[in-house]
Amino acid sequence: MDATIVSARRKIELYRADAASGGLANCPVRNVLQGIFGKWSTLLVMALAERPYRFGELRRLVPDISQRMLTQTLCDLQRDGYVGREVFATTPPSVEYSLTDLGRSMYDSLQHLLMWAEGNAGRVKAAREAFDRAGA
Repeated sequence: MDATIVSARRKIELYRADAASGGLANCPVRNVLQGIFGKWSTLLVMALAERPYRFGELRRLVPDISQRMLTQTLCDLQRDGYVGREVFATTPPSVEYSLTDLGRSMYDSLQHLLMWAEGNAGRVKAAREAFDRAGA
């Protein structure tokens, strides 16, 4: 049997054991990935990978996100250590968001998946349409 498969199976067994003993909060993979792959998180991380943004700039950049959801998602990304928030003493005060070192290191890995998703979006769409046509 392939060593990679054995390793993956063993990891899953360990994660399941952790989850069984203390809930999903103990599963390191689920715990970390759920914060990265939220509905808006990936888009905001992509934007912040380019440069720091003020709140209003992010709101305009992603126009279909509500102000409440933008605030919550940025707060979640801050809590996980991916995003930093800097308040400037201007009138009115301005706030700028940027990726932290942890956020940049996560984005380095994430961008490969994002490029794969962009390059394979058509194939995924076709697979979904074929599945739906089959009535499964």
